[in-house]
Amino acid sequence: MRILKCALCLALALAVFCGASAFAEVSVQVDTDVSAQLVTAPSALLMEASSGQILYELNAHERMQIASVTKTMTMLLIMEALDSGKISLDDMVTVSEHAASMGGSQVFLEQGEQMSVDDMMKAIAVASGNDAAVAMAEFVSGTEESFVEQMNKRAAALGANDTHFINCNGLDETTEHYSTAYDIALISCELLKHEQIQKYLTIWMDSIRGGEFQLANTNKLIRFYDGANGIKTGSTSTAKYCLSASAKRNNMQLVAVVLAAPTTADRFSSATKLLDYGFANYSLVDDSVMTEPLPPIKVAGGSKDSAATEVEGGVNFIVKKGNSGNVEVNVTMDEKLDAPAPAGTKVGEVVFTIDGGEVARRNIVTSEDAPRITYLQMFGKILKRFTFVKAS
Repeated sequence: MRILKCALCLALALAVFCGASAFAEVSVQVDTDVSAQLVTAPSALLMEASSGQILYELNAHERMQIASVTKTMTMLLIMEALDSGKISLDDMVTVSEHAASMGGSQVFLEQGEQMSVDDMMKAIAVASGNDAAVAMAEFVSGTEESFVEQMNKRAAALGANDTHFINCNGLDETTEHYSTAYDIALISCELLKHEQIQKYLTIWMDSIRGGEFQLANTNKLIRFYDGANGIKTGSTSTAKYCLSASAKRNNMQLVAVVLAAPTTADRFSSATKLLDYGFANYSLVDDSVMTEPLPPIKVAGGSKDSAATEVEGGVNFIVKKGNSGNVEVNVTMDEKLDAPAPAGTKVGEVVFTIDGGEVARRNIVTSEDAPRITYLQMFGKILKRFTFVKAS
């Protein structure tokens, strides 16, 4: 019993450490103990976005200042506000005195100037505009302070437990403004779920104010790295040179985070090496491995005789490159489901193996509610069956 309790405590501790994320199963196909020096920075991490699988890490949970990489969370909250209908790209944002006072990277917004959300997003994603970030924070939440509160709540919800923001742009950081390579990867992966963000992150050069003000992307990988699709640079004298870089090839989306690199060249070369390493050594197994559809499950006492099923969260796991075609799929399902049962009820498992060894496991769940049959529906079924028997 004592051993069991210790095991449970260890599991709980790991859950707290890893956060509330659905990410991060450990794969026997992945070796994160890489002796080769991939980065010239004190902290880094390489993650596959859809599975959350860590492919490389170096001091990934060390709290550090992150400069304008802060804007990954700022952009996430803006995208969520857009997707919820709270704001729209055509909305006009009026610049406050506070927003116009920002220094550092900026697009030189003036107090009282109006700019569309669409152009504000360009200013943030492409030019890393500190003034635009504050203007959007105020537009979304009323004040920068309330927006920052939402940033911290969202970080906690994502399991980014070593992150704390004091502003929305990373300017004038203090020791109370920090994150980690791991947490930035979590936030970056969540941001990439919003397809519309690609419109902004992949811009190399553009303009705002009707073409009067030119923008050039601070993330040089967008132009020079095959498949690059984001995300955010950052640098201050204390944070040094930081980068959350992303690229997608053959349906595999990677995120490479580099913190406190000594030079801007080091952050880009380190991110390039991390991405190259990931694409060279691993591939993503997705839903296409399920060559046969999952059968529905019988429902006992339900208004319908069966309920449709699906793989919970979809299929997404990492294997060593060249092993994608060797994955075997083993499905086990319960005989029946007792009604009532909500959508998402576990009814089985699918285990993926390579050469007999398990590489991933996923739950099979119902994809629709299975309500209990009503007396009226039961009467209708009996009447239908009686009519069929009589006609026979």
